[in-house]
Amino acid sequence: MAESIDAVSLDMEKIYLGGKEHFIQTGCGSVSVIVYGDQDKPALITYPDLALNHMSCFQGLFFCPEAASLLLHNFCIYHISPPGHELGAALISVDDPVPSADDLADQILEVLNFFGLGAVMCMGVTVGAYILSLFAVGSPSTLMKYRERVLGLILVSPLCRAPSWTEWFYNKVISNMLYFYGMCDLLKECLLQRYFSKEVRGSAEVPESDIVQACRKLLEERQSSNVWRFLQAINQRLDITEGLKSLRCRTLIFVGDSSPFHSEALHMTSKLDRRYSALVEVQACGSMVTEEQPHAMLIPMEYFFMGYGLYRPCHFSESPRSPLSPSCISPELLSPESMGLKLKPIKTRVSLGL
Repeated sequence: MAESIDAVSLDMEKIYLGGKEHFIQTGCGSVSVIVYGDQDKPALITYPDLALNHMSCFQGLFFCPEAASLLLHNFCIYHISPPGHELGAALISVDDPVPSADDLADQILEVLNFFGLGAVMCMGVTVGAYILSLFAVGSPSTLMKYRERVLGLILVSPLCRAPSWTEWFYNKVISNMLYFYGMCDLLKECLLQRYFSKEVRGSAEVPESDIVQACRKLLEERQSSNVWRFLQAINQRLDITEGLKSLRCRTLIFVGDSSPFHSEALHMTSKLDRRYSALVEVQACGSMVTEEQPHAMLIPMEYFFMGYGLYRPCHFSESPRSPLSPSCISPELLSPESMGLKLKPIKTRVSLGL
């Protein structure tokens, strides 16, 4: 793994809806971190999926008023982008070595140390969920390396195993397309199928939704060679299942039932200690629950945070847009146990009016 070096922050002039961007020089290159909120509050760090950044992966969740109220009232948000995935990113030099997944996990430690953060809450989507889980449990040779720095994990369509032959081959195809053709239309379609359910991707009769159109536009801004480098790291990731058995931080997992990583999320849940973990399956949703159905995350997160003594500042009436209602929550969810509550596997109920 890369050794840490002195980090330097470059405060950018850009302000993203009240957030400030910092570039932090780490042992395996520069990383962009956008900070929102009061830095005296507990920290919540986010890490996006392949070819995404905070704008294309978490904007839907943080633009949801109820979720924003819950998260920004209790946390200062640190959006970490994979190397070269930030808005307006330049090409990473071909002379720079391609980082491994372990390097990316070590990079998170350098970010935390730069900002003087102790234990943090973590939220990641698919590949980002793997990097944050790896940070919590360590690689097979360094189990629990940074576990004292992780308060809890909120994982969306997570991965914990090495790529299957099918995924490895698919990633190789994507990698070759990136290398030879860049962010072409076919590649964007492949990525959109990775992120979203067919209900929002549209068809010949039904136009694609606004969130898919917005994501497609943001993908056009990615530097294909930077995405290629990130994909190399992920396609060589190791199985961290063994470490999950000893993980003691509280873990909340979301997955859409149309996600191509649905079985991976179920596998990961089965390996976690049931006293400290819960699974929420969101119907008619793809991998990126944060964008496609952010309201489905609200009530489970509220109960999850209650275990830490965290609450929303004021009461919102039940949103008619939310696919969750109190009747969807298992009664056992309300009885406090080791987490201050007991989270059991639940499914949301969604009524689609197409």
